[in-house]
Amino acid sequence: MSITTAQVRAALRAVTEPFSGRELASFVKDSDIILGGGAPSVTATLGYPAGFTAGPLEDAARQALAAAGAPDATVAVKWSVGTHAVQRGLKPLPTVRNIIAVASGKGGVGKSTTAVNLALALSAEGARAGILDADIYGPSVPTMLGISGRPASHDNKTMEPLEGHGLQANSIGFLIDADAPAIWRGPMVTQAFEQMLRQTNWRDLDYLIIDMPPGTGDLALTLAQKVPVVGAVIVTTPQDLALQDARKGLRMFQKVDVPILGIVENMAVHICSQCGHAEHIFGEGGGQRMAEQYQAPWLGSLPLAMDIRAQTDAGRPSVVADPDGEAARRYRDIARRLAAGVAALPRDMAGRLPPVVVQPPTT
Repeated sequence: MSITTAQVRAALRAVTEPFSGRELASFVKDSDIILGGGAPSVTATLGYPAGFTAGPLEDAARQALAAAGAPDATVAVKWSVGTHAVQRGLKPLPTVRNIIAVASGKGGVGKSTTAVNLALALSAEGARAGILDADIYGPSVPTMLGISGRPASHDNKTMEPLEGHGLQANSIGFLIDADAPAIWRGPMVTQAFEQMLRQTNWRDLDYLIIDMPPGTGDLALTLAQKVPVVGAVIVTTPQDLALQDARKGLRMFQKVDVPILGIVENMAVHICSQCGHAEHIFGEGGGQRMAEQYQAPWLGSLPLAMDIRAQTDAGRPSVVADPDGEAARRYRDIARRLAAGVAALPRDMAGRLPPVVVQPPTT
C-alpha cells in the first residue's frame, strides 16, 4: 500500500519536538517528502542545533510512519541556524548570526558559570559558538575556559579570538595582567566592550554569548541600545534579594525592546554529597514564579553543587568535564530550549530584500 503526502504529514504531526513543543511536521516542507515505491523519504530541518536530539526524533518519526503504513520510510533530521532580527535601527554583525546576552541583576548568582556552560552546550550540539566576557572590572571567562595569552592581530586593527574547548572567546582578561585592575570610568568601559565585540574577527558564529556584568549600569544600557542582540537570558537564584535585582534587569531589557529569551534559576537545590538530603538553601521556585509573572520562558534550574564550582575553577566547566553528568544534562536541556526559542524569533530580512531602484520615466 502506497502512502500519500497528506498521510506522511498526519503521521509526523503525532511526533513532538520536545524543546520547541512543535509538531515535527512543521519542520518539513512538501518538497522534503519524496514518495516512491512505497518507501517515503522525509527530511526535517530544525532551526537550531540538534546533535544529540536528531537520532531520537528520527526514530520516533520512523515509528509513526510505520504505524501509518510505511515501515520502510527513511527520515533525516537536519538543522540550520538562521540570522534573527535585532533591535530596530541595528544590523546583525556580518560573521555572527545571533548574539545572546546573559545577564543578572546582581553578582554572585553564577551568571558567568551559566553563560560559559550554555555556550559549551550549544557547541556540543554542533553549533559554532563563542563567548564574549563583558565584565570589564571582573573578567572570569579566561579562568573558566582555562586559556590565557594575548589575542593576535594580523592588521593592527582587529584581533583574533582565543579558543578554549571549541569556543571562540575574547575578554579584557586576555588584554591586561590577571592581577591588574581596570580602573576606568564608564565611557572607557563601554568603548573597550564595543571594541572587543566589533574588532574581534569572530569566525562564522551561529551564537555569540555575551556574559554581561551584574547590574543595569552604563554597559548594560550600551548593550541594550547599541549591540544587535536577538534577546537576553536572565540568571537568578531563588532568593528574594536576588529576584528583586533580576526583575530590574529583566525590566531594563523590556524597556528597550530586547526580547527575554528565558529565565534560569541557579543554585536551586543542594544535594548533600554524604547523605543525599535535598535542601533549598536559597528558597524554592522563585525563578519559575518570576517567569510566570513576566510571561517569560522558563528555561530550567541548576543545582548548588560543589562539582560545578570545582570544574569551572579548574578551567573545565561541567559540560566538558563531565558530559554525562546531571549538571551537564541540565545545561544542555537549557541550551536546547534557548536555541529553540531563538529559532522561533522573526528572521532578519535586511539582507534578503532587493534594493529599491528608482528609474527616471521613459519618454
